[in-house]
Amino acid sequence: MRIRRRLPIFVVLLLIVAAVALIITLRKHAPPEAARLLPGADGFFYVNLQWIRTFNAAGHLPPVSREPEYQNFVEETSFQWERDLEQAAFAIHYPQSWGKAGSGTPSELRFSEVFVGKFDSARLTAYLKKLSSSIDDYRGFEIYNIPLEGRTVRVVILNYDSVAVSNHPNPEVIRGILDRSRKLASPFGGPWLLRKFYKEVPLASLSFAVLRVTPEMGSLDGLGSWSFLFPKPAVAVISARYLRALHLRAVAFTDSDADAQAITEKTATFLSLFHAAEGSVGVHGTDPDVKNFFDSLKVQQSGDRAILTAVVPAGFFQKVLSDAPPEVVAPIPPPPTNTPAPSPRKASPAKKPQSPTSPK
Repeated sequence: MRIRRRLPIFVVLLLIVAAVALIITLRKHAPPEAARLLPGADGFFYVNLQWIRTFNAAGHLPPVSREPEYQNFVEETSFQWERDLEQAAFAIHYPQSWGKAGSGTPSELRFSEVFVGKFDSARLTAYLKKLSSSIDDYRGFEIYNIPLEGRTVRVVILNYDSVAVSNHPNPEVIRGILDRSRKLASPFGGPWLLRKFYKEVPLASLSFAVLRVTPEMGSLDGLGSWSFLFPKPAVAVISARYLRALHLRAVAFTDSDADAQAITEKTATFLSLFHAAEGSVGVHGTDPDVKNFFDSLKVQQSGDRAILTAVVPAGFFQKVLSDAPPEVVAPIPPPPTNTPAPSPRKASPAKKPQSPTSPK
């Protein structure tokens, strides 16, 4: 009798354990919710700043320097990116010149973003209304159209902790993000490219990127063409994990073993030339952190994949940033006054020679 009574309890516990295991498995292969809200695109980038703060992975970074424009944003919204932003997900829309075709393809590089953090909705709404040239009403939500550098940036507050932004010329892009945010969260949702390759992102990654790479990817900010390394289309999955040091991993998924071998050999040649040039000029001397970083750079082939790995010691960031000149923030000029300048007649007759820094 006792066995019969305990059997239903055992079955219920077994079902609960199986359900939890299924959820964990699905979530392991499902992108973060912020990334699942993004539209279809050619590249995706995600960073979990909440985890970075938890692991103190950014403890060596210098404090953020506030430009006047950013200072005004903080004062009006009370939102500080370095303190209140928890997650950020980006969709990258490639232009037609990068081998894309279709009526919805932009002529320039465009982005769509989802930000998760601690927002003051009332103050943020007032700030967006002040910047907007017009406001669209879509299914009870306000989409703010903000003119910026000849483009229209569309912003919508999804809920109390999420905001979506897009400068894609098609207004349906931001509306699609809003529609997906209204549905129940599903581990099977999200853009096709992201869903297919997210399983290649290592567990507990603080940040990752999934990028479609094409030989047509021309110069972007002076980086030059990628055709020397990727003569054929490929998909790159880049990730970063913090395990007492920052572990970087970049995998290029190609169509064949021969393509992966070509990428591996070209990358290995580039690293060899880099090490040779570094040793000939004695860059960074014998600093252990810097030396360990460059020594950790390794590339290998695994079937149709080319894999590049590196380990960045915690002290490497501090040393690299300490070599950079400090950023100087231009002070906000004081408002003009009607007070006349002092008359030179009132100057003391006993004049002393002025130094080059003395006021005239």
